[in-house]
Amino acid sequence: MPVTYTSRKGITYILCRVTTRTGKPRYVFAREPRGEVVEEIPAGFHISESVNGIVSLVRDRPAQIRPAEVAAVEAAVRRHPRARNYRVAVKGQRIEVYERMGPDVGDLMATFEKSGLAWPGLALRSTGVADQLQAEFDRYGQFTPVLRFTLHDADRRTFGAQRMCYRSSIDGWLDLHLSGSVEQLAHRLVPTLGTERFFELY
Repeated sequence: MPVTYTSRKGITYILCRVTTRTGKPRYVFAREPRGEVVEEIPAGFHISESVNGIVSLVRDRPAQIRPAEVAAVEAAVRRHPRARNYRVAVKGQRIEVYERMGPDVGDLMATFEKSGLAWPGLALRSTGVADQLQAEFDRYGQFTPVLRFTLHDADRRTFGAQRMCYRSSIDGWLDLHLSGSVEQLAHRLVPTLGTERFFELY
């Protein structure tokens, strides 16, 4: 049977092997069969889905980040008042926190109600509309990286921290000149996400 994978968006992909212009084989996930349909994941590879639902076949590499370190960041994100707006991903020696692009569901619902889009005397939140909208946001939302923790010392397990900066003079990752365990850094920095304090971090 072909190797298939269904993403968080509910899209099922088929693993195929195609040939590049230079004649080299390449593995791709496609909605419809392309090239040669693959029936077994090749040795040394595994399926990966990005925060934004991009499915790919990637090489197995030794993990530089420990599961407990990822769990520490995920726990800090879960404690955030708007935790559903954030996702955590590991890339090499970094743990990255992604933020949903666009309006928050709660803010959107408040706008609907203020605009008179709810029936008189009946809040949209009590009709299940908010839950349906949140489910759609979770399924199709797009996320952008805003905070990351980079492993600096593999023996001592110390990390540094950076945040995304949107000023034209920088417009990229801003080093926060902090060092410590990822749990300490996440405890300190994750609560600032989505607040003015985030932009005051230097």
